[in-house]
Amino acid sequence: MRNRIALFATVAALGFASRPLSAQASASPEQEVRAVVVRMFDGMRAGDTAAIRATLHPDARLQSVDVHEGRPAVRTIPMDAFLRAVGTPHAEMYDERIANVEVRVDGDLATAWMDYAFYVGPKFSHCGIDAFQLFRGPDGWRVLQIADTRHTSCPRMNTPPPAA
Repeated sequence: MRNRIALFATVAALGFASRPLSAQASASPEQEVRAVVVRMFDGMRAGDTAAIRATLHPDARLQSVDVHEGRPAVRTIPMDAFLRAVGTPHAEMYDERIANVEVRVDGDLATAWMDYAFYVGPKFSHCGIDAFQLFRGPDGWRVLQIADTRHTSCPRMNTPPPAA
């Protein structure tokens, strides 16, 4: 009887030890979503459209909410145009800095809401909120939609005040 218990304990211990480390201590869905957002912006800083495309769902959309001629407006930017702009060689790095990231997950749908400030090289360009929606499919989390706002000053990001 003691031999059976010892054998069972040994088999159970070996079974746990043989599991991949990632299965033993995997990231939470919230951490996985945040990692996709960070990889996308790392790709943008590097001008690496392949890295960015790897974070995107094939049907991903990019939209901006701002004011046009004194009225609220939504502008859709074709994803291919965004990727072309990022991938075309340019002298200055495109650097989108994010903070205060909030992630919510329900099954295979996630949202990530964050403050951002966008710089072209060292020069501040604009800031606002990025709102991402992501879908988890067989290949992991992919960005479905990015909507952003655009402002000239964002105190939460310590951006410069508007030029006088």
